[in-house]
Amino acid sequence: MKYVLMFVETEEFGRRLEEMGDLEREAAYEAVGRWFAENSDKITHHMHLAPAHTATTVRLGDGEPVVTDGPFVEGKEVVSGYAEVEVADLDEALKLVRSWPACPLVEIRPVS
Repeated sequence: MKYVLMFVETEEFGRRLEEMGDLEREAAYEAVGRWFAENSDKITHHMHLAPAHTATTVRLGDGEPVVTDGPFVEGKEVVSGYAEVEVADLDEALKLVRSWPACPLVEIRPVS
């Protein structure tokens, strides 16, 4: 089965990351790199997203679409990246996510 893992940063996580010294931040990024390397046999694609303030939002509905800079909703949680994985089942996806070393929230969705 294919799933998308969406890595979600919280405001608190972002603050902690900003407060880290260079060596601590480098170690955190290395842990993420190791996680991707250790699970490369299951990961079919992954990407880190630019910060939320770089987003462009298109609101569809009645009439002309409305385009705004930035995220439409100011949230305390933002998706900062994703990975598409191919695993046997949800249990295997959950096992994979339990070892994720970074963002405190990961949303798992099956690909339909």
